[in-house]
Amino acid sequence: MRNLIKAVALVALSAQLSAGISLNVSDRASIKNAASTIAYGLMNYYTGNITNTETTVGVLPAPYYWWEAGAMWGALLDYYHYTNDSSYNNVTIQALLSQVGPLSDYMVPWHQKDEGNDDQAFWGFATMSAAEKDYPQPTVGNYSWLELTENLWNTQVRRWDTTTCNGGLKWQIFTFNNGYDYKNSVSNGAFFQLSARLARFTGNQTYIDWANKSYNWSVNVGLIDPNYHIFDGTNDLVNCTGQDQILWTYNAGIALYGAAVLYNYTNGSALWAERTEGLLNATANFFSPYDNATNIMYEPACETVNTCDNDQFSFKGYLSRFMWDTTILAPFTKNAVTALLTPSAEAAAIACSGGADNTTCGQKWYVGGFDGKVGVGQQMSALETIQGLLIGGSVPPLHSNQVHLMVVATTSSAPVPKQTRPPGKNDGSSIVVGGFNRSWCLAVVVALVNMGLSNSP
Repeated sequence: MRNLIKAVALVALSAQLSAGISLNVSDRASIKNAASTIAYGLMNYYTGNITNTETTVGVLPAPYYWWEAGAMWGALLDYYHYTNDSSYNNVTIQALLSQVGPLSDYMVPWHQKDEGNDDQAFWGFATMSAAEKDYPQPTVGNYSWLELTENLWNTQVRRWDTTTCNGGLKWQIFTFNNGYDYKNSVSNGAFFQLSARLARFTGNQTYIDWANKSYNWSVNVGLIDPNYHIFDGTNDLVNCTGQDQILWTYNAGIALYGAAVLYNYTNGSALWAERTEGLLNATANFFSPYDNATNIMYEPACETVNTCDNDQFSFKGYLSRFMWDTTILAPFTKNAVTALLTPSAEAAAIACSGGADNTTCGQKWYVGGFDGKVGVGQQMSALETIQGLLIGGSVPPLHSNQVHLMVVATTSSAPVPKQTRPPGKNDGSSIVVGGFNRSWCLAVVVALVNMGLSNSP
């Protein structure tokens, strides 16, 4: 009897620990609840909204770099867009406006040592999304989300470097930062995508010209190969005659969505249809790490060998974000994207079974549970992958003549209160995860174990 009770207890405990966040991919309410839980967990890493310090509002604490905060606010913009839950809007607006810099272009003097072209661009992704999604406009500063994005873009176009490699953006902005001689795909891909999105949003020919120019440059120096693989970067000290051929998920996602935007902007041109399809097909490199993990996303350059760093933990989130976005502007991709990201979302939900509340997200979605690796990147990657399941009911990105320029956004520098629990949830004492009420399950386990001990011979 004692052994039987122990066995039942262990089975119950195992089921509870491995179940993860409850997710029914066919139920919008279930998806929203899962996204809400993960977003709440993500915000637990941010403390800047309870300070009034210029250098801490809007950014994440060490060891996270400046750029990842911009990426996080972009993920929370998506969260609002998909779920219509405005719980984090005030803190997101405060954060985005706290980092605009003296010239309103996201050149922030106290971040010179960790601001490259790619870092700056991730804040641009967020402000561009705010413009396209008709987010409440700033009330101070005499700028709109569009103007902030254009200001940022203008700083980058001035850095287009023709002294080597016939063009391209360097990774770093400042000569004193490591990597100044490297022209990488994330910087140039982000510039391409922002150019494409600005072209579609404004109709300005200058942006489409630069989108074409930057994409063609990447092809010409071999950063995008004939099979649409996107290599990490190239050294301008040797005039970009070779490439670092490592593949990262975020490079693929950034380029893919830029191509999809231009497919839409050019009314389905054959050229951008071919490029969009080719870039999507090339994402196959980032799925199915093992035979028993079909269509589950992973980071092949580091994940299976346990060498990912804090930056790289977040990369899958951007591939998911931009793959989902692609399905709206290039609808012919919908079936292929859904076939990849739905199993990934289900696996990510199961991996979100760690921490004291058993809803903290891990990194390796293919292990069927929580792997113990936690952080902003892990939380954000799961959030982007799962909340994207709601994209079918969302409004496509707007054009400039469709947005409301009414200024209603909260921009006060006063601290914004932190959420005390996931929006729409109860006090968390009986959160249902994976079909189990956690507090009930633990109570049963404890009771069974105690019974076994009290009845032991």
